[in-house]
Amino acid sequence: MKHFTTLIVSFLLLVAPLSLEAQTKVAHINTQQLISEMPEVIAAQNELKKLEEQYAKELETSAKEFQTKAQSYQGDAQNQTDLINQQRQVELQEMQQRIQEFRETAAQELQKRSAEMMRPLYEKARASIEKVAAAQGYQYVLDSSPGGSVIMASGKDLMADVKSDLGF
Repeated sequence: MKHFTTLIVSFLLLVAPLSLEAQTKVAHINTQQLISEMPEVIAAQNELKKLEEQYAKELETSAKEFQTKAQSYQGDAQNQTDLINQQRQVELQEMQQRIQEFRETAAQELQKRSAEMMRPLYEKARASIEKVAAAQGYQYVLDSSPGGSVIMASGKDLMADVKSDLGF
């Protein structure tokens, strides 16, 4: 009997820590929603939109200039020598190439600026989520964004607390 009691006590000592670990606190937050509602993100998106519009205007102006020159050269081609027409053709090709290069450069610049502007904001949101979760004793925070890795999100939603911590 004494051996049986020792066995039960040993079993309880082994199982007790497991039941404590099973009480892990889990919370969730929709990070896409959080980031899309951050005032700094909205301001950055507006700035990027203005830059994109500026590039679009420059491209449109260049395209109109190209179109005007092409039409002018085409209308006047019969009155010019072959040499001048070839030079004009080369000029139009170079102009078209510059427009394409500008388009590619503008797209790359927009992508670069977006990464530069958004990376610190993503890091700020992540740091705030970690801070709020740690303060409230959560060991895990799952992303409940659509397509995220959450099957069920019935735990505490940290959205309001993180927004408050971020000041909005």
